[in-house]
Amino acid sequence: MTIKRENTDLDVVYNKAYINGRWVDSETEHTFAVNNPANGSQITEVPDCSKEEAFYAIESAYQAFQLWRELLPLERSNILRAWAMLIRERNEALARLMTMEQGKPLKESRVEIAGCAATLEWCAEQGRRVYGEFIEGPRVGTKIIVSRHPVGVVGAITPWNFPSSMIIRKVGPALAAGCTVVLKPAEATPLSALALAALAEKAGMPAGVFNVITSTHAADIGQAFSEDTRVKKLSFTGSTAVGRTLMRQAAAHVQKISLELGGNAPFIVFPSADLEKAAQGAVVSKFRNAGQTCICANRIFVHKDIFDGFLENLSNKIKGLKVGNGLEEGVDIGPLINVQAIEKIEKMISQAEAGGARILIGGKRHALGGTFFEPTLMIGARDEDLIAQEEIFGP
Repeated sequence: MTIKRENTDLDVVYNKAYINGRWVDSETEHTFAVNNPANGSQITEVPDCSKEEAFYAIESAYQAFQLWRELLPLERSNILRAWAMLIRERNEALARLMTMEQGKPLKESRVEIAGCAATLEWCAEQGRRVYGEFIEGPRVGTKIIVSRHPVGVVGAITPWNFPSSMIIRKVGPALAAGCTVVLKPAEATPLSALALAALAEKAGMPAGVFNVITSTHAADIGQAFSEDTRVKKLSFTGSTAVGRTLMRQAAAHVQKISLELGGNAPFIVFPSADLEKAAQGAVVSKFRNAGQTCICANRIFVHKDIFDGFLENLSNKIKGLKVGNGLEEGVDIGPLINVQAIEKIEKMISQAEAGGARILIGGKRHALGGTFFEPTLMIGARDEDLIAQEEIFGP
């Protein structure tokens, strides 16, 4: 089950897909590497599952659904609570694993894992309270009875920027409601997903209820989820372009679908603001996870009367950010996920500069090399610039 521990403090690094309660390789025998973005080293390899294996996982989830839905809500709740407890107990090990494969500072990984346990506990309790309703009808002598039932198999596709919390936010509510799940984690960060599956198994999750397929064939897996009529609900977090594709595919059999897609969030500072707190809030929002979050502040609008004061506060805080390997103490900014991410923000910066924007801090690859990038502050970007139009995903 393991290639190497690499100081994760986990008993093992799980490097097989998890389907129908079994740890399996791909029938194609193909694998892909999982690397540490901080130094480029290979952590392990995992199976590169095919579309056919996705269908097998769906079948497993479909069969398991017939039993899982019939469990008492209390029984499902107890399993989810046990899973949450195991996650909480292994916070440090799971956090280190996440930092190794994703790059974010260890202090952020610890908070994310703690949030996973808390979310699961909430889902466990809410799952016991999925009540129906008894409503007076529109005519004398009539009643309307509303009962709630799990929809069935859920296909979940999660991103690499929050490789544990985005899984739990999708999987926790689905399982609590009585649905079963097939998860396709991001290819850059599958190890966190597999570690969570191992703890779910240890918590008593029945075979087939929660399945994890690792794959580089994202389009094929997404197509399997959206064309198989046994999958009644699809949940996706990722790019707007991919979301549009999945929505079109899901429309073929009117599949229920939830999409969390890209954006470019504004941060607005009014003249009444406390400049110190506003600047601190902007830094926390923008530079968490090296700016690789869906809801971070990308465009900052400041009232002209306080512009200079806010800019000074913000600049001083950005200059104090420490860049480095997320496993090192005191690090605020880890590496970006890959070279393509570096190249994307370099293109955005170059285009904005050509339009008249000015770089006040940073603006280039960090002296550490690899995929590290300097925390950057620009002013004067135009509304039509890429940096104001597209999701940045950089510091």
